[in-house]
Amino acid sequence: MLELDLDYGMYMILNCLLLINMKKAIIVSGTPGTGKTTIAKKISKEKDYRYLDINDVIKENKLKEGFDKKRKSIIVDVKKLNKILVNLIKNSKKTLVIDGHLSHYLPKEYVKVCFITKCDLKTLKKRLEKRGYNKAKVRENLDAEIFDVCRIEALENGYNVKVVDTTKNY
Repeated sequence: MLELDLDYGMYMILNCLLLINMKKAIIVSGTPGTGKTTIAKKISKEKDYRYLDINDVIKENKLKEGFDKKRKSIIVDVKKLNKILVNLIKNSKKTLVIDGHLSHYLPKEYVKVCFITKCDLKTLKKRLEKRGYNKAKVRENLDAEIFDVCRIEALENGYNVKVVDTTKNY
């Protein structure tokens, strides 16, 4: 049963999940700083699903193939990552909630719903600066949000996409 004190955004997410047969993973993707982890952890806690951080999977399975100095980010072979994630989905006794902006590259047959987190640009800029991102990295992520990169890629991959605005209350 849903608690009455949940904010509307979380209420919408949980209601959406009630309507779905949860035999596949739930993925939470979006531009860095838009609230993926907050949403993924809330879903996992409310529904008693297993939370999975893609960054942990990358570290535990030594999937880092290099470092892009210009973009200040690690390089990951998405095919290798997907192979491991698919194996985790198949072998999990619980529904997985997969958190990470690479999650929307999973094959769609393993994903029941894809939540894309978004927030207004002013809020996103503050969040990224608080994380210590340099100006170029902030600009890159603001551009990704402006051009709706994660949502468009998720739609192109054929997912059932739900957008969650995390500007307030997250």
